[in-house]
Amino acid sequence: MTDITPTKTHRDENFPVASLLIAPQHRPIILAFYRFVRAADDVADSPTLSASEKVARLDRLEAGLLGEENASPEALTLRGALAAHDLSPRHAQDLLTAFRTDATKLRYRDWDDLIGYCTYSAMPVGRFVLDVHEEDRRTWPASDALCAALQIINHLQDCGKDYRALDRVYIPLDALERHHVKVEELGATRASPGLRNCIRDLAARTRDLLHEAAPFSMLIEDLRLALEVAVIQKLAINLAGGLMRRDPLRERVHHNAAEAAGLALAAVVMALPRRVARRPARAERKTQDV
Repeated sequence: MTDITPTKTHRDENFPVASLLIAPQHRPIILAFYRFVRAADDVADSPTLSASEKVARLDRLEAGLLGEENASPEALTLRGALAAHDLSPRHAQDLLTAFRTDATKLRYRDWDDLIGYCTYSAMPVGRFVLDVHEEDRRTWPASDALCAALQIINHLQDCGKDYRALDRVYIPLDALERHHVKVEELGATRASPGLRNCIRDLAARTRDLLHEAAPFSMLIEDLRLALEVAVIQKLAINLAGGLMRRDPLRERVHHNAAEAAGLALAAVVMALPRRVARRPARAERKTQDV
C-alpha cells in the first residue's frame, strides 16, 4: 500500500474515532481497526488504480488479516490486536466487502440498495466497537441505524467530489429521477433547485434513521462509550440539518473545530445526568431479577 498516499487520519474524520471519551485500554485496537479500514478505503478511492487492481489489493489486505505472512503493517497490527482481544476479523472482512463494491459499483438503484451497501460499509464499524466493549448485541439495531445515517451524511456531503473524482454516485437514481435531476448535475459548482430538493429529501430520511438511533446511548453499559455515542448522535443531527439548508456542491457542509467542540460539550452535558439517573434504576431492576 506504500504507493498510495493516505487521504486522512482519524483526526480528520467527521465524527470522533477513539476520542478521549473512550477508555484508554480500548483506544489502541479501535485505532488499529481504523487504520486498516483507512488503508482499504484509500485503495477503493484511488483514482489511478483499475477496478481489478483495487479488488486484488483488497484481497491481499484480507489475506494479511487472516494470517498470510507477507502482510501489510495495517493488517498485521489489526490481526495481532484482534488475537489479543479474542475477537473475530468478521467486521473488518465485511468492510472489505463494501470496498470491493466501491471498486466495481458506481450507481445505486434506490434507498434500499443504498442501505444494503451501508450494511457492509458502515454497520460493521459500530458492531466492532460494541464487541470491543463487550456490549450486548441487542444494541446492534440502534447502532446500525446510527452508522447508516453517518454513512449517508458523508455521501451527501461529498456527492460532488465523489462524482467528479470517481464517477461514483451514492444518491439513489430513483431519487434523482423523482426530482428530474440528471446525474451530470453533480459536477456543477452549485446544485440546481431539483438537486437541492433531492438532497433535502435524503437528509430528511437520514434524520429518520437518527431518530431510530436515539435510544442507542442509553442502551450502552460502558459510560464512556455511551457519552461518545451521544456526541456522535448530536454531531450527526446537526449535519443532517445543515444538509437540508445548505448546498454541498457550493460549500463544505462540515463542522469546524470550534463547532464540533461546542456540540460535543452540549451532548455530554445533556447525556451525563440521564446516565447518572439510569444507574440506580438499573441496579434496582437487577436486584429485583435476583
